[in-house]
Amino acid sequence: MQNEQLVQLAVAALEDMKAQDVTVIDVRGKTSVTDFMVIASGSSSRHVKSLADNVLEKVKEQGVRPIGCEGMEGGEWVLLDLGDVVVHTMQTATREFYDLERLWRGAEQSRAQHGTDAE
Repeated sequence: MQNEQLVQLAVAALEDMKAQDVTVIDVRGKTSVTDFMVIASGSSSRHVKSLADNVLEKVKEQGVRPIGCEGMEGGEWVLLDLGDVVVHTMQTATREFYDLERLWRGAEQSRAQHGTDAE
């Protein structure tokens, strides 16, 4: 399965479960860990876990074997490592605190301002 297809599958699975503020960030060239990050908010720990569970179910149906899953026991922030796609489901307050969107987009803006191509 292509990375873009996996992103679309994850986003659809999140939207099926009423995820809030689903965001996709292309991090190719910014990190060697993954190519895409999908970030979504849930309204409670139960909702955050349900979002992650649905993504896991849908990707497994397509033959994708997740590399890892962390945070299911707490439900404040669940990270699903699908290899070239990492899915973060978070409670709104946790998402605002860590602000991953600003972190990853800020790296891009910083490189542009300084004219560097850091990886």
